[in-house]
Amino acid sequence: MRLSEVDRGDTLIHRVLIRTISRVAGYRLPDAARVAFYDKGFVGPALGAWTQKAMREPSSWSVSDRELMAAMVASWNLCPFCVGAHRAIAVRGMDPAVAEAALADYRTAPIDDRLRAALVFLEQVTLHPDRLSAADVRVALDAGLSVQELEDAAAVAAVFAVITRNANALDYAIPSADEFDSAAVMLLRRGYS
Repeated sequence: MRLSEVDRGDTLIHRVLIRTISRVAGYRLPDAARVAFYDKGFVGPALGAWTQKAMREPSSWSVSDRELMAAMVASWNLCPFCVGAHRAIAVRGMDPAVAEAALADYRTAPIDDRLRAALVFLEQVTLHPDRLSAADVRVALDAGLSVQELEDAAAVAAVFAVITRNANALDYAIPSADEFDSAAVMLLRRGYS
């Protein structure tokens, strides 16, 4: 359900900020940012800090790897906004054809075997968390992932389990490919918090 307070801004200052940022950027401020203005108690600092930690803190996974993981979790959660947003960021550091192949079918995509093993694990975490077992962890570790790499991948899945549901529940508008690309540049520069 799209909330008018989120769309236009809930206060005069937020309305002015949304209009100004949209004008300067040259595109409609994405709904993810509009929600952050609206709900400072959760979406702003808390969710932003959690997302920043999962997506940008030091990890053996590259930023593009983690952004592709986020896009995959979004795909499994049927969230077109997040698929588009995080695919646009992932392709800043990887071949767009590779990202597209992974989103179509990561099992056959030309990606690193460790990344594929992480995606197998994340698919189970996302789609069948009630069936997750020690055997799933063992398969990932046997494929060459370290415990830290598995934890870092799981952190991406956890934060995007929340974000994708939020985006879907609030019916985020889907920007154009060019708008996603512009927003990707900003997110790479500014981060999530």
